[in-house]
Amino acid sequence: MKEQIRDWLDHVFENQSFDNIKGIAFNIYEDGDDAWSFEVVGTATFDESDSDWACDEITDFGTRENPFAWTAVSGWESILQEVFSILQEYLDNGKYSELLKSFNGVGVGFVDGDMEILYTYSHS
Repeated sequence: MKEQIRDWLDHVFENQSFDNIKGIAFNIYEDGDDAWSFEVVGTATFDESDSDWACDEITDFGTRENPFAWTAVSGWESILQEVFSILQEYLDNGKYSELLKSFNGVGVGFVDGDMEILYTYSHS
């Protein structure tokens, strides 16, 4: 699944405008019947102490209509950990890792839950 997510992200971020984006949120959905998906949104704000920053959406990069989707017999905690791990690796060496690291923060979480922070930009 790691390679499929990497390829999907490369396609999502290709030829996009990132004007006014301060944060990137990966919103995971439990779609029922062991189906899962996630979208990517760009936000106008980022606040590590308030996960509502992920609701301040500017764009979904077209991923709301075309999310990354897969099937897995697993609990939500395991799904979150797996997606977190894959995205962390993408931040370390993905094609658009430097772009993602230029934003104030990047997070991942279930759309109706708390946001786990993958990365924050150090302004020092």
